[in-house]
Amino acid sequence: MANDDALKQGFWSMGQLDRQGAESLLRRARHFASGPRRLDLLDGVEIAALFFETSTRTRVSFEVAATRLGAAVINFDSKSSSLAKGESLQDTVETIASFGVDGMVVRSSAAGAPELISRWTGLKVVNAGDGAHQHPSQALLDLFTLSERLGSLDALSGLKVGIVGDIAHSRVARSLMDGLDLFGAETTLVAPATLMPPRGFAPYVRATSDFDGCLGDLDVVYLLRLQQERIGQGLIPSFGEYVARYSLTRERHRRLRPEVVIMHPGPVYPGMEVDSAVIAAESSLVRSQTRNGVYVRMAILEKVFGAGVME
Repeated sequence: MANDDALKQGFWSMGQLDRQGAESLLRRARHFASGPRRLDLLDGVEIAALFFETSTRTRVSFEVAATRLGAAVINFDSKSSSLAKGESLQDTVETIASFGVDGMVVRSSAAGAPELISRWTGLKVVNAGDGAHQHPSQALLDLFTLSERLGSLDALSGLKVGIVGDIAHSRVARSLMDGLDLFGAETTLVAPATLMPPRGFAPYVRATSDFDGCLGDLDVVYLLRLQQERIGQGLIPSFGEYVARYSLTRERHRRLRPEVVIMHPGPVYPGMEVDSAVIAAESSLVRSQTRNGVYVRMAILEKVFGAGVME
């Protein structure tokens, strides 16, 4: 893959990156983390932020990232738009494109929407999460946070990461598995059978329903948010049973080796996926993940939109 061209039309999936491309973005994020807060690298660029699903961390961090790079951000409120009157997604995005914006950051419940929107409009589009498909900026910020904790990206090689929770519906899990594989980490998916993907897994991934049985093998415990509707869909019997088998309780946390770190993409519901005391522990990287989202998204926006500015 030619890394110079990989994100030419936008960033939709971790599958667009090889290791060299991912390393380049993460090195740039490190530069932004240690550099000045305000830059003019995207001065004159207008980016429309189209969030068709609710978001705090991703939406605000993309806005902060764009602002620090000098870009203007146009926020789109889907609830008060013509979508509420029955206008199609294609009509909506083509209307916004006609205003002359330079590109879009899109979150949608529809898998594949960012790439489709790019084709409809001819604009560069960055995926901020699409259905149960991909969330590439989250995967990169997670890799960045792990490398920060471990001291280097090379330290990810051989790292044993357990992703715990609703794997079947998680774009975070799919992107993170791809990213971990780029750097030679080993992924174990931990979930009840009803929350595992119905199809097989990539050869670099193993799966188990026994969280307690793999605790001693893990270097990283990555917890996923559990949606309340999973009970209504009959995918888990009750929250109580889920907590008993898959929550990172204080007792399970005590059984981990001292160097094991805890991660969660947020928002965290203490007492469900993880005990509140565990989230506050020194081993938790949750706050670092949130902070690092800005730097990684600065690197992504610069890569996707910066070429047009420099031409």
